[in-house]
Amino acid sequence: MQENPVILAVDDTETNIDILVELLGDKYEVMVALDGESALEITEEEKIDLILLDIMMPEMDGFEVCNRLKSNEKTKNIPIIFLTAKTDEDSIEKAYEVGGIDYVTKPFRPKELLARVNRELAMQKLIKDLKNSQDELRKLAATDPMTKLYNRRYFSQISAEFLELAKRNNQELSVIMLDIDKFKRINDTYGHKVGDDVIIALSKILVELKRKSDIACRFGGEEFVLLLPNTAIDGAEILAQKIRETVQNRSVKVEDDKELNFTISLGVSLVNVQNETNIEVSLKKADDALYKAKESGRNKVCVNI
Repeated sequence: MQENPVILAVDDTETNIDILVELLGDKYEVMVALDGESALEITEEEKIDLILLDIMMPEMDGFEVCNRLKSNEKTKNIPIIFLTAKTDEDSIEKAYEVGGIDYVTKPFRPKELLARVNRELAMQKLIKDLKNSQDELRKLAATDPMTKLYNRRYFSQISAEFLELAKRNNQELSVIMLDIDKFKRINDTYGHKVGDDVIIALSKILVELKRKSDIACRFGGEEFVLLLPNTAIDGAEILAQKIRETVQNRSVKVEDDKELNFTISLGVSLVNVQNETNIEVSLKKADDALYKAKESGRNKVCVNI
C-alpha cells in the first residue's frame, strides 16, 4: 500500500495552519510547525515530501529556514513553496534565490494552491520514478539475468578500476576462472532446464563463498570469473579449492527422486599489478590454468602465476 505524501506546513498563525490542514488533509498527510526551529527539527526526524513555508515569522524567518534546509545534505532536496503575504519583487526574487520552487501570495485561492501542490508532488514522483528506472536499467545492464551475477561487460569496466586501485595502493590482485565440467553432456542428457539449474546453483555457491569485496561474474555460458582484490595467489588458491569442494558436495534436483552431482575446474592467476595495464593478461593466464585443470582430469584447481 502506497503511503500518502507528507507535507510540512510552517506558519506562525494557527488560523493559517488550520486552513492548510483542512484544504490538504483529505489527500495528504499534513504536519505542522509554528516556527522555523520546529520546522528544522521535524525535517531532521521525519520524511517530508513538500514544505509550505511562511516568510514572516519571529526569530527565524522563512528565508533563513530555507537556507538552512538547503545547506543540509539530508533536507536539501525537499521542495519548498513559499506561502506569504509579501508581494514585493525583492521578496519574490529572494525566495527563488534561496531555493524555493514556487511562491504563492496570501490570501491564497484554495483551488490554485491545491493545484500547485498537486503539480509539484506529481513532478517529484515522476523524477523519483525516473531515477528508479535509470537505476534499474543500470543494474540490468551490469548483471546477467539468469544468475544475477555481474556480466562480462561490467567485469571489463570494474576490473580496470580495481587494477588502478591496486596499483595506487600497491596491493595484490588475483583472478579465478572456472567452468562446469562436461556441461554439454548435462544439457544433452537432462535438458537445458537442468543445465540452467546447474548454472544457477553454481552462481549461488560463488555468492555464498566469496567475500563482500570480491567481484563474481558470469563470463559466458558455463564460465565464471572471480576478481579478488588485496589477495595473494595462495589465498586465491585456497578459495578456489573451497569452491571446488563445495560444488562437488552439492547436488541439483533432476526429478522428484533424483539428484545430479556436478564438478567444476578452476584456474588461478596473480595479476602483475605494476606492469599490466589491463586485466586481460591475467585472464589469459587463468584460462590457461583452467585448460590445464581440464586436461589433467577435471575437478581440479591449477595455478598460473
